[in-house]
Amino acid sequence: MSRTTLAARARLEAEIKKSRFLAQAAPVTAPEDAAAFLAEVADTGATHNCWAWRIGQNYRFSDDGEPASTAGKPILAAIDGQGLDAVMVVVTRWFGGIKLGAGGLVRAYGGTAAECLRQAERRVIIAQVAAQLFCGFEHIGSVHTLLSAHAAVKTGERYEAEGLVLELLLPQQHFDALAATLRDATRGQARLVLLDRPPAQA
Repeated sequence: MSRTTLAARARLEAEIKKSRFLAQAAPVTAPEDAAAFLAEVADTGATHNCWAWRIGQNYRFSDDGEPASTAGKPILAAIDGQGLDAVMVVVTRWFGGIKLGAGGLVRAYGGTAAECLRQAERRVIIAQVAAQLFCGFEHIGSVHTLLSAHAAVKTGERYEAEGLVLELLLPQQHFDALAATLRDATRGQARLVLLDRPPAQA
């Protein structure tokens, strides 16, 4: 099943009972990315900078001083409700003098986050796999041509006595086709092996 994230950052402003809300969203691939985004967009002069992120099965959220479960959880629910992954949303609030109450805060934070995400451009996350390829010296030229045709990215290489060993990252859906094409092009001499370790990038 394919996963969907944001294609780029997004932002949305709203005024609710004189409080100003600013939702800012970004694609993130690791908790460190989320922390960096928060540090970048949080306004220290604002009343609250509440946030949530989801990356696969992992998630975190913060109410940043708002009553428990009135901000971070609704933001996370907005992310999950739109089927998004690898996303962080920060909703900053500048208090306008009128208290919203717990229910009002849930609607304000969750609604601002949801509308920001609804308007954002999206992209499908392509599952990547790590692989190792061995080929003889005589096939190096044709092998490199085939790799680019199957969206395989070279992440490492080394020369050995019998040929070249390449470390690759490629879309999971291209692995079988690339393996078959390499076999045909090199009369079975090139070997493509799926590695167990996780890919170096999302």
